[in-house]
Amino acid sequence: MSRTSTPPPTDAAAPVADSALTHGLKQRHLSMIALGGVIGAGLFVGSGAGIAASGPSIVVAYGISGLLVMFVMRMLGEMSAANPASGSFSVHAERAIGPWAGFTAGWAFWVLLCVAVGLEGIGAAQIVTGWLPGTPEWAWVALFMLVFLGTNLAAVKNFGEFEFWFAALKVIAITLFLVLGVLAILGVLPGTDSPGGSNLTGEGGFLPNGSNGFIIGLLASVFAYGGLETVTIAAAESENPVAGVAMAVRTAMWRIAVFYVGSMAVVVTLVPWDDPKVAEVGPFYAALDHLGISGAAEIMNVVILVALLSAMNANIYGASRMACSLVARGQGPKRLGTVTSGVPRRAVLVSSAFGFLCVLLSYWRPDDVFPWLLNMIGAVILVVWIFIAVSQLVLRRRLEREAPDRLVVRMWLFPGLSVVALLAMAGIFLLMLRQPDTRDQLLATGALTGVLIAVGLVRQRRAARGPRV
Repeated sequence: MSRTSTPPPTDAAAPVADSALTHGLKQRHLSMIALGGVIGAGLFVGSGAGIAASGPSIVVAYGISGLLVMFVMRMLGEMSAANPASGSFSVHAERAIGPWAGFTAGWAFWVLLCVAVGLEGIGAAQIVTGWLPGTPEWAWVALFMLVFLGTNLAAVKNFGEFEFWFAALKVIAITLFLVLGVLAILGVLPGTDSPGGSNLTGEGGFLPNGSNGFIIGLLASVFAYGGLETVTIAAAESENPVAGVAMAVRTAMWRIAVFYVGSMAVVVTLVPWDDPKVAEVGPFYAALDHLGISGAAEIMNVVILVALLSAMNANIYGASRMACSLVARGQGPKRLGTVTSGVPRRAVLVSSAFGFLCVLLSYWRPDDVFPWLLNMIGAVILVVWIFIAVSQLVLRRRLEREAPDRLVVRMWLFPGLSVVALLAMAGIFLLMLRQPDTRDQLLATGALTGVLIAVGLVRQRRAARGPRV
């Protein structure tokens, strides 16, 4: 097999998957998707375990992982602004490395999103059954799946409107939380006294559980950022894809700093890290309860529910567009790529199938389905990030030679920071091997990636041989 026998798609051929799609997303949709996309369920749900393990040093953990995500988004933004495509990094990987890489990155991400839809549906159903005890969890999962299946089968502008308002609610909620928290830390919020730095240095100090606890918190923070990539997929169906991607990427730094690092800093400053409420009911609830906000638990449950439903909607969208792009490039069954009225409806149906399977799973195995699904997708997002980094290293050189005017967004200090990002990802894999919980996830990811690479290479070799005569 040789690279010359199966040349990567040209720039003109790359966006084939987008040709039948509409440009129904307005700039306000894309702006809010970019803004709200960084506020995921991982921030509200997963951060409690990270704080319980790392203590106040979780702020540093989120800062380090946030820096890595900024590098990844900058690299992805550089390629997506130069070549907008609904296949996003899968298209870039195919052009840079070869068809097998586009196949692996695209279908791995598709599996990740499809499984995540089920996870989010189950999480949302658990919240609602807490409000309405006695109602079956599986029925709520089914209801949520039907709603968002309908949303994504309709015109893309409907998806955009749903995400616009979901994102707006998340942004408003986290902004109010940050404002109240900062006022309380300064001692100017009525009825509260400033905690000073007592919670940052007391109860075992800034690093109470040593380096091992910090590593657990670091790994938890890395996977909380998953989902930011969807904005580059959505950009292909927006009014101005290049400007949309450029804006989303350029504002990623302050969004990560404010929403993730800022909220963690507020929580660990206000509340002792070892407060049982932080891990049991969530850090945001613990902070609001500490401030004497009545109904704190229900307020946070509403916000988390919105975050989960938003993620379900966005992941069905992202999975269907990725599948459509793969099929258009000959990387999947042709029937899956049919586009009707600007919507890849068959891809939407297939991408939603696993979510409906989770209806049955939550009926048969309600107690252990959630961790089983979590282990199934493991560290897939890291595999995708590695493909992004390698692709950017290759395509940047090519663009500088052939079309420098298309470098609207540029990776900082290229190639140095791109290499640093790759080394950091390798380091995260090694850290995952050290922890029993994440080791299982890594093994599951390795198995999935290995299968996809093997299938991709076989398909590429067959394509290189050409049709039989």
